[in-house]
Amino acid sequence: MTKINVKPLADRVLVKAAEAETKTAAGIIIPDTAKEKPSKGVVIAVGEGKKDEPMTVKVGDQVLYGKYSGTEITVDGTDYLIMRESDIYAIL
Repeated sequence: MTKINVKPLADRVLVKAAEAETKTAAGIIIPDTAKEKPSKGVVIAVGEGKKDEPMTVKVGDQVLYGKYSGTEITVDGTDYLIMRESDIYAIL
């Protein structure tokens, strides 16, 4: 994993989204305009958590999150999402 110079605050998590599917199970190629935003990714960095609530996710976890969760940011030419831990639905 690449070292990144972003440290999320409080209960926030930095996630690198998985690549969008380019083919269906039947082998049909999906055009860029029809691709859905991925809802799964890998945790790159985590904050310290809130005073009474420690963080449950850790760096390297694969997670599922809401379709419209988080804020998109670009660091060193790479796109990431920064979101609250409560926006994460599950650890895979």
